[in-house]
Amino acid sequence: MATEPRPARPPGEHLENLTTGVIVLGDDYAVRYANPAAEQLLGVSRQQLCFRALTDAVPALRVLQPLLDRVRDTGQALSRRELVFASAPGSDDGGLALDCALCAVEDADGRRELLLELADASRRLQIDRDKALLAQLEASRSMVRQLAHELRNPLGGIRGAAQLLERQLDSPAQKDYTALIMREADRLADLAGALLGPARAPQMAACNIHELLEHVRSLVLAEGVPGVELERDYDPSLPPLQLDADLVVQAMLNLARNALHAVGDQGRIVFRTRVLTADAVARPHGRPMASIEIEDNGPGVPDALRETLFYPLVTGRPGGSGLGLAVAQDLVSRNAGLIEYASRPGRTVFRMLFPIGEEKA
Repeated sequence: MATEPRPARPPGEHLENLTTGVIVLGDDYAVRYANPAAEQLLGVSRQQLCFRALTDAVPALRVLQPLLDRVRDTGQALSRRELVFASAPGSDDGGLALDCALCAVEDADGRRELLLELADASRRLQIDRDKALLAQLEASRSMVRQLAHELRNPLGGIRGAAQLLERQLDSPAQKDYTALIMREADRLADLAGALLGPARAPQMAACNIHELLEHVRSLVLAEGVPGVELERDYDPSLPPLQLDADLVVQAMLNLARNALHAVGDQGRIVFRTRVLTADAVARPHGRPMASIEIEDNGPGVPDALRETLFYPLVTGRPGGSGLGLAVAQDLVSRNAGLIEYASRPGRTVFRMLFPIGEEKA
């Protein structure tokens, strides 16, 4: 009685223990072997991979076909960084970035095989994104403080002059103009204050992050947009965090109001919390992180703003000041945290990351 062919195992067991994904292809591009790391990276079992053409078993890898042809025809090794984007298991974030290396080898019978190595590039990309966000934060801080200082002194003089002028006017119509000058001067002074941010040092205390989120949620509900649904998706295992509650609430409120403007009169906003392990997020000392997400189903961040989104005075909303995200990033950074985001049409997530527990020595 014929038995079903079993996936081939290479000589020795060392490939089974590698954290790098390894796939061996025949001359016809059929998969002859895949190690456990490749199964995990691609979200496809070895049984589903072996004896099938690679690009049929994993359609997301069709981008590799020109490289496969070239290596098979020339025998020259090739490598590419961040070339392949395959769906990550259990994820809806748009995919997984992979580094790949490809070379031609011969088996024991002298037949040419292709050896494909796959490595998860998402951790390196996340570290690069975090570095870019921190550099952006430092640049924006310097710029906004200089701008704010330049604004505050003349604004005080303008308002004072308008007050003196108002006392010498008898006509109510003329006083309306001085009142307008003072209102606009006050508005610009508030803007300068937001640019400078809070001057006091953070006052850290143990906080229940869900209580802070519920407070922000009640403020968003008070905005009175009946067509917008506010959902909770909380992780009850999240421990208390050492935070300055006032600063974090303001940052959350800025993100929540941005989400509210993004969805308009109809939409959905989700408040979500999670605990991320050191493997799931690139952070020093292997510390777990608390993730506080505010998600909306609006149109997404315009492509033209993606690289400069956290700079001050950058906005895609008519009438917006472009300060909400810049200020929120600064407030979160004062709490040893960072704001990241991922956006596509129909799903935008801003995620605040805060360390859990005491930093290791």
